[in-house]
Amino acid sequence: MQYVPSTGSASRSFGLRLLLVATLVSLLGGCASTPSVSRRDAGEMIDVSGFWNDTDSQLVSEEMVADSLGRYWIEDWRGATGGRPTVIVGSVRNRSSEHINTRTFTKDLERAFVNSGRVRLVASSDERGGAREERLDQLRNATIDTAKSMGKEIGADFMLIGGINTIIDAAGGKSVRFYQVELELINLESNEKVWIGQKKIKKVVKRPGFRL
Repeated sequence: MQYVPSTGSASRSFGLRLLLVATLVSLLGGCASTPSVSRRDAGEMIDVSGFWNDTDSQLVSEEMVADSLGRYWIEDWRGATGGRPTVIVGSVRNRSSEHINTRTFTKDLERAFVNSGRVRLVASSDERGGAREERLDQLRNATIDTAKSMGKEIGADFMLIGGINTIIDAAGGKSVRFYQVELELINLESNEKVWIGQKKIKKVVKRPGFRL
């Protein structure tokens, strides 16, 4: 008598094969989607998407701070007071159509000011709040000879404020991203604007496969 396999056994065998194939496809897909990572020098200029990035932030901050410190206002101040002006970096607003970490940009501005050696830089309003809390804690808990007293902060003479704007022009697979950074330095006693700076960046971005 000839043996005929049951349909249940064949169904289980077919299901097992499907499961093995699905597992193999999943593993191959996982391997294919694993990102390729290479470490690069942090100072290297890399522009992948065309959006505002760390290179833009660093170059713009250094160039604009250098321009501000090369103008007449700082020599006038030195001549009148005999010392370095004290600067505070205020708000730099993101008025662009994309997400920009303006905190990173303001830190680049602060670093450029400090490294110039031509001005004194004081902490921002948020940072001052933390420093004041620490001084209060020292007055309660630290020894008298090491606790820092209140009321000895250095007041800023000038405040830097500004904004970042963008204009996007796109057609087909090509787009032009135009950034305009505007900064102003204001005399805090008189509200006089002693310096106005502007930096423009234009990037042409072409999608893969697009032909001019």
